[in-house]
Amino acid sequence: MSPTFKSEKGYRFHIWSNEESRVHVHVSKDDNTAKIWLEPSVEIAESKGFSEKELNKIIKIVSENENEFKTKFREHIG
Repeated sequence: MSPTFKSEKGYRFHIWSNEESRVHVHVSKDDNTAKIWLEPSVEIAESKGFSEKELNKIIKIVSENENEFKTKFREHIG
C-alpha cells in the first residue's frame, strides 16, 4: 500500500507501508523516483531519473509541506 500524501505539478508524494521508520517521503513522476528524508532535515536520500532542476523543485515542495508530511507519515506508520 502506498498512500498519496500530495500531488502537485505532476509529482506524487507518497510513502510505502511497512518500510523503515525514519521519517521520509517518496516522490514519483513518470518513471522517475526519489526518496526524501524529512528528519533530521529535508534532504535527498536517493534519486533515479530526476534532473537537478527537478530535484530543486521537489525539495522546495517538500520543504513547504514538511510538517504536513511528517504528520501524515506518523499517522500512517504509527
